[in-house]
Amino acid sequence: MSISTNLTTLKSKLPKDVKLVAVSKTKPITDLQEAYDAGQRIFGENKIQEMTDKWERLPKDIEWHMIGHIQTNKVKYMAPYVSLIHAVDSLKLLKEINKQAAKNDRIINCLLQLKIAKEESKFGLIASDLKEILDSDTFKKFEYIKVVGLMGMATFTDNENQVKNEFLILKNLFDQLKNTQTTNFKLETLSMGMSGDYPLAIECGSNMIRVGSAIFGARNYN
Repeated sequence: MSISTNLTTLKSKLPKDVKLVAVSKTKPITDLQEAYDAGQRIFGENKIQEMTDKWERLPKDIEWHMIGHIQTNKVKYMAPYVSLIHAVDSLKLLKEINKQAAKNDRIINCLLQLKIAKEESKFGLIASDLKEILDSDTFKKFEYIKVVGLMGMATFTDNENQVKNEFLILKNLFDQLKNTQTTNFKLETLSMGMSGDYPLAIECGSNMIRVGSAIFGARNYN
């Protein structure tokens, strides 16, 4: 199956209000170009250097989403162009994004990553951390970032009930916070669901999914 066929098939199954992030990490420029030619405009990468190389070489109407865990010292490389940063999990990181966005005279949209999975390896804030950040004077003073949503990754398991429960925890939190609006905080995006569990995530209220292997095929990490 070709990338364009995979994309067309996948998009035909998605509700109109669900945004598709094509996870293109480790994939060559030619694969991204094929997806672009098939109409895909949002790409997700997990390494800032790789994303920057691709940004320099591909059409400028692409929205680049940073979906991986971020080291603060790398933020400056993506600040000129990144459209959305998914995995924001600390006040320290928000502070750095705000600083680098100010230098580039732009507002950068962010998603706060919540830890909903049982796995130790998953990053993210717990609900009390989130409240602490949102209530802090530091956060309220950020002028160059906007938190536009929440993001979470469910446990990697065949237990569908567990995955569903984790997605619903995030959806409930999203609904609770949706009515809280400030200049730099307005929730519109709920990013959850990947190649293996996106239909369930959509059922639980996700409006942004991150899909890689179902579009580009299996990944080679060698």
